[in-house]
Amino acid sequence: MTQWALPEYIADVLPPEALRIESLRRLLLDTFRGHGYELTMPPLLEYVDSLLTGTGHDMELRTFKLVDQISGRTMGLRADITPQVARIDAHLLNREGVTRLAYCGSVLHTLPAGLTVTREPLQIGAEIYGHAGIEADQEIQDLLLAALRLAGLEKVRLDLGHVGVFRALAELARLPADAAETLFSLMQTKDLPGLKAATAGIAEPLRAAFMRLPRLYGGVEVIAAARRELPQHPRIAAALADLEALAATVPAGMLSIDLAELRGYQYHSGVVFAAYAQGLPNAIARGGRYDEVGKVFGRARPATGFSLDLRELAAFVPGKAQCVGILAPWQSDAALLAKIAALREAGEVVVHALPGHDKASWQPCCSHELVQRDGAWVVVPLHGQHAQCE
Repeated sequence: MTQWALPEYIADVLPPEALRIESLRRLLLDTFRGHGYELTMPPLLEYVDSLLTGTGHDMELRTFKLVDQISGRTMGLRADITPQVARIDAHLLNREGVTRLAYCGSVLHTLPAGLTVTREPLQIGAEIYGHAGIEADQEIQDLLLAALRLAGLEKVRLDLGHVGVFRALAELARLPADAAETLFSLMQTKDLPGLKAATAGIAEPLRAAFMRLPRLYGGVEVIAAARRELPQHPRIAAALADLEALAATVPAGMLSIDLAELRGYQYHSGVVFAAYAQGLPNAIARGGRYDEVGKVFGRARPATGFSLDLRELAAFVPGKAQCVGILAPWQSDAALLAKIAALREAGEVVVHALPGHDKASWQPCCSHELVQRDGAWVVVPLHGQHAQCE
């Protein structure tokens, strides 16, 4: 192994990809800002007592831990920024009413979520605090779909679920926490044989309801089927009403309902969703309601939001990096320097050609150059550079 080899599932981001990622970051953060979301920047690491509060066992397994040489306490490198933003809302901002926050930063995972997934995602997201109504869920859902459209993704599908249905059934069945966790895992993988064995001790009709959840997947008709086939319970009825209201706002052909979608069961408290795009094997974004997280920071606050990995999104954004640079000769000519300054002020990329190098060697790749014609400096096409524009 070479000494400069990186750890598995960790990679450098080279200029073309970095440009796509940074362009997307600016586009999405500006979009969030236009909707009233304020940018916040939580720290990369915290004491685990705070970092992992209210996030569940899964997040603890995904978090790298180390010892602080100043205090001797255990710290963690964040695996998810959302709980940090909830802490900021509940403990630092301490505002009344609605607060909208956005963020973007690297997170680190002990293990990759898939064979082609990095352990260092660049997480970007938006959160609403202080409103328990379905309107906040709808705004977050609409903002996510708008962001994916701006990024150039087409044929996006939104999977909606609600952890309230499963929680109500677990409560009716009086399941202990470990049994509920086992059923949750089986629901996530839609392991019907395992689910059948795990529910053997649950009385009917609750056992049949648990067995039915993985099959309640499809279009909006799933909501009506759930009303017919699941026990009559206020929390189940409220959850299905929320799903129905949200489903009505999603364009036709973009929606599916999945009542076994329980990702983040310990973390989420209501509506959950995942966005999928054509050609991508995994969800490109996830989100949902997590009203109970703020409570562990000393201030219960309704909360809903979403997040996605910018690096993963950028890899599937249509188009290629273009040759946008203008190559300028290395001269102290006052008129040339004034022209370069004017071009840069107008937003152009101008690259000085340092002496002794061939034009073709310069990066970022340039499509044009500055030349002097009739006493004036003008921009003309730079021939022979097309191979570098890929």
